[in-house]
Amino acid sequence: MCSDDSLEINGINIAEFSDEILLNILKYVPGHDLVHCVRRVCKKFDSLCLDKSLTSNVQLSREYQVSDNKVKEMIKELAGEIQTLSLSGCYWLSGSTIDQLSKCKCLVKLDLSGCRLTSLRLSKILSSLPSLRSLAIDINHGFDSNQLSSESKATLSQVKELKQTLYTPSYGVVPCCTNLERLLLYFEIHDFTREGTTVSCQLMVGQSSVPHYQNLHVFYARHAPGYVNQTVMSLYLAVFSVRVPEHLRAFVISIPGNFPESGPAAKNLLEGMAKNGALEALQLPKTWVDSSSLMHILKLSTPSYLNFSRCTVSGSHLIHRVLNEGKYLKCLISLNLSGCVHSLSTESSRKAEDDIDCQVLETLARACPNVKHLNLSAAHHHSPAASEKHLCTVLAKLKSLRSLSLPVCAASNGVKSSEQSPSNHALPVPNSFTLGLKKSVRVGIQTYNPKTSSEQRDSDHSSFQALVEGNPFLEELELIGSNFSSAMPRNEPAIRKELTPCARARSIGDEEVARIGRLRFLKSLTLAQLPGILNGAGLVQVATRCQDIQVLSLANLGMLQKVTYMPALIETLTHCKQLKDLRLEQPYISANMQFFQALSQCRSLRRLCIISRNGTFQPDAVMSFMGTCCDVIMCHMFMGETLVACKNLQQALLQSFLTERPALNVVVYPLLHEALAHIIRDVPLVHLDEITLFKSRVAEDPPNLWW
Repeated sequence: MCSDDSLEINGINIAEFSDEILLNILKYVPGHDLVHCVRRVCKKFDSLCLDKSLTSNVQLSREYQVSDNKVKEMIKELAGEIQTLSLSGCYWLSGSTIDQLSKCKCLVKLDLSGCRLTSLRLSKILSSLPSLRSLAIDINHGFDSNQLSSESKATLSQVKELKQTLYTPSYGVVPCCTNLERLLLYFEIHDFTREGTTVSCQLMVGQSSVPHYQNLHVFYARHAPGYVNQTVMSLYLAVFSVRVPEHLRAFVISIPGNFPESGPAAKNLLEGMAKNGALEALQLPKTWVDSSSLMHILKLSTPSYLNFSRCTVSGSHLIHRVLNEGKYLKCLISLNLSGCVHSLSTESSRKAEDDIDCQVLETLARACPNVKHLNLSAAHHHSPAASEKHLCTVLAKLKSLRSLSLPVCAASNGVKSSEQSPSNHALPVPNSFTLGLKKSVRVGIQTYNPKTSSEQRDSDHSSFQALVEGNPFLEELELIGSNFSSAMPRNEPAIRKELTPCARARSIGDEEVARIGRLRFLKSLTLAQLPGILNGAGLVQVATRCQDIQVLSLANLGMLQKVTYMPALIETLTHCKQLKDLRLEQPYISANMQFFQALSQCRSLRRLCIISRNGTFQPDAVMSFMGTCCDVIMCHMFMGETLVACKNLQQALLQSFLTERPALNVVVYPLLHEALAHIIRDVPLVHLDEITLFKSRVAEDPPNLWW
């Protein structure tokens, strides 16, 4: 214990604060730290740390430094107090630690997503939790519902919220949950086993109609690419062909590609939702969406979340049907139009290079003034030249925006002529006939310089600048090239060739990126396929001004044959004091000592992912970096080095740091190796889904989907 005098800082004694103030401060401290550290400070803190307001809700998700012993000691101290416990993503905890949860008799909510769980272990835990009402688990290979005891099934019958991640074809515990009101399903089943045999899609005989959906309020299903995932999801949906829950208010199906109409289930669902009305969240497979079905479903609804990702219905039908002829959607908080190539046009025959219809966007902006999360990525949204109704100008009117995803070309004011060429244009290619025969003339490329370009930037008011100034409270921004496709696949070999970026995207370079620095509250930034980047000076401006950035993802910036912005990136990293997740993807990256020395200054960094088809690394530099940044628990490097070099580095990292970092996950592997898909299937889903695999994350899921 410390004396009260030791708590005095600048004449202010923390112990003199009121209990209410201290409790509000301590609620941001992880539960295991309250038990092991804070309560030992003084007698007052010892008492406060055991207050019910702190001990009833314990969140250990993403607390990567917590060990098995710390969790066991915490449960020993707080077992009778904990009512809500989240161990989501704690993949490193041992089975014996998970067994200790049976001591927490008062648990009402329990999240074990990503934890080591067998059917027998689950049965033992559930048998001790009669008050449980919310549960999140994984269904792994070997799961057998017949091993669940009668006591555990009695607990499941009272569960109202279930989040289930499937790694094998199964209904899991869904048939035992007879009073479900919220069901979240994640399908992560591979089409082939590790031995190469095809995975059977057949579920247990006699269970095809067992799931109980009659009380459902929320149904959410998301599956990874693959035939098995699609087939198993269809079996879960088949129950809707009999009856659509009367109180269903959220129906979301998120799939990576086409999903065939499941016959009676699809038809009955659309008709049932149209009758019930009052939908708050909706996402349908694109093959189910048409203008007439939308009109019927949304006629009586006031949704807060709509996702029409990859929908092919033209804007004149889609937007106006959603608005129901002028309907005011003040409750709409999240809207996803990713991949909807016709969503901002009046004709479905619109070509990629054609301009959008700003009237459609203006109608949407007027009707949905409270939208906080908007995704318009994966499409060419070209605004008319010399028009005040630029897409960015219209979006600047949405003052509630907090996260936004745009195609890079949407930020452009149009393709400029050679006389009006921006300062970010690439060098002209010299005549191949005279190349090397005479001294080349130095063509003065006016690269962006923040010191000399400030006056010009103020006078040259771009539409993108209007967007940034109109939405100063943006926390998440994505600028993703319309033709961008990550080289890191899910279940296929790595992509070897990049698609040509949109012509208008070339006008977005360092100067436009620098404007992002005006977003002082920015926490997450994604930039992908910006060919106009030259020296990367805009990144430095962002890093120096946006001090709260925690997530940074950069992919295919500038020239692909050479990372011309590397010096600026190195300087950028020295300013990123709050950075937790860094993802870099570029065909040629040299992860040398200089790079890792700069990265070592990101003392808050936890996860690093580098994807480079022809990239190289220096093993000593990586080892030194990992030794300096003690909080890094994920290091994924998919590069162009040999298999032997990759395995040696991976083994060295694990041997050196795994003992002191139990959550450490290291994967170093050649990106173009044929066995890549088998390697990444062992990566914890929390890392694979959140950082390793590239995707647009704005408005991906409904807000407050899970606690």
